[in-house]
Amino acid sequence: MNSELRKSAPLLDAYLSYFETERTAFTIPGHKQKAHRLDEGLGAVVDSDTPLYGGLDEIKLTEGTLKKAEELAAALWGADYARFSTGGSTHANQAIILALGKPGDKVAVTRTAHRSVLSALVLTGLEPIWLTPEIDQATGVPTGIPVAELERVLNQKPIALLLTEPGYLGTISELSALIKKAHENSIPVIVDAAWGGHFGFNSQLPQHVLQLGADALITSVHKALPGYSASALLLAQGKLLNLDRIEQSFETTHTTSPAGAPLASIDGCRALLQTRGNELTGELVSLVSNFKTSVQANFDSTIFLNAVDFPSKRFDPVKIVLRANILGLSGVDVEKELQQANIRVEMADQDAIVFLATLADTAEDFKVLENALVPILKSLQGPSRQTQTSLSWSVVPTVAMSIRDAYFADTEFVSANDAIGRISADLIAPYPPGVAVVAPGEVLTEQIVNGLRASKEAGVRIAYASDPSLASYRVTK
Repeated sequence: MNSELRKSAPLLDAYLSYFETERTAFTIPGHKQKAHRLDEGLGAVVDSDTPLYGGLDEIKLTEGTLKKAEELAAALWGADYARFSTGGSTHANQAIILALGKPGDKVAVTRTAHRSVLSALVLTGLEPIWLTPEIDQATGVPTGIPVAELERVLNQKPIALLLTEPGYLGTISELSALIKKAHENSIPVIVDAAWGGHFGFNSQLPQHVLQLGADALITSVHKALPGYSASALLLAQGKLLNLDRIEQSFETTHTTSPAGAPLASIDGCRALLQTRGNELTGELVSLVSNFKTSVQANFDSTIFLNAVDFPSKRFDPVKIVLRANILGLSGVDVEKELQQANIRVEMADQDAIVFLATLADTAEDFKVLENALVPILKSLQGPSRQTQTSLSWSVVPTVAMSIRDAYFADTEFVSANDAIGRISADLIAPYPPGVAVVAPGEVLTEQIVNGLRASKEAGVRIAYASDPSLASYRVTK
């Protein structure tokens, strides 16, 4: 196969080379690239699969192909350490959090963290000190963690600061100041940048967090970047973090049979950014800007979040967030109409719709979206509504017991009304974005129970509750 990236992407080249040579395999995977002999449909799914071990490299890793690719990634992002994950940012978050401390140690955590961070706290026994984001009153959007919020918790001696940057809606904390304050107190800064894989490769975009001095960066390669599903990068510096322990934690939590395609795609995306990153990310910024301008021209009120709404470099300019409430309509209703036109969106709730733009999108793709979207918005438009801050951003948790103790506690189911005032045994979150409204060990308040019910009735998917209907809640005894 002709691919320019093969020249500079050893893992991608190994993957493609594997299928260019006929082999007789007596090893995993069980399909042996021959499942089509058993069923054509099954073969179409699995016959292009090969593992790292016995596929892209020898079972003893004598070729060092993965190591070479990871070293190239570390060099590109300016890190001391890099690992490729086939378990997504979820696995990478869990791996690095496992490496931070021992059960009972405290970590400062943004409340906008993805559920994978909270799951890692259950697994590790680390105790979260929750940091509450500032909310922009005009848009209802969390704008990030202020430095004062970190200063407030320093007396509790957190061993690490865990941030999620950019946030799901594209906003970014004042990272340089946060990192400086953390480092003044010898606190390493770990950033879940799942949605920011494109940062740092064009002057029109924010810098990535390692450029700002952070100690670790986790990013998905299948979100903003054109990688295989569940592919992710873990990058770290060794000044305040123990890299040997991170390596141990990574292997402890990762599969022993990593698929070759996600690994090869990470290497390919790294090579793509290295060779064409500035060009491609610049094109994407322009495409998104042109799309927003063209759609906006049909409406008097400002309907998108824009970089000018926030301080410089504190919003992702390729994030497309449509404020449905400004047009007096439901984002969920718009999503349903777009689905009829075979257009899928990243997220929709009552007040907002998120469209994910990536390096793979073309001007034609944006035109298709615009041509479908504008008539739908006009047909559903009504009186403007005041912004309602999402439960995911507005709930300030009341912690009654540790997240780990609640997870392992004896539990029972009670009705939704009777659950108010009880301690949740579940993590419950609208998905997307997967940001907890309530976590194990936290009190179920009237705001939470009524808010979750209203969100579900509005068509928002509420995930991870033991009773998906929300008629009852699983609480600790």
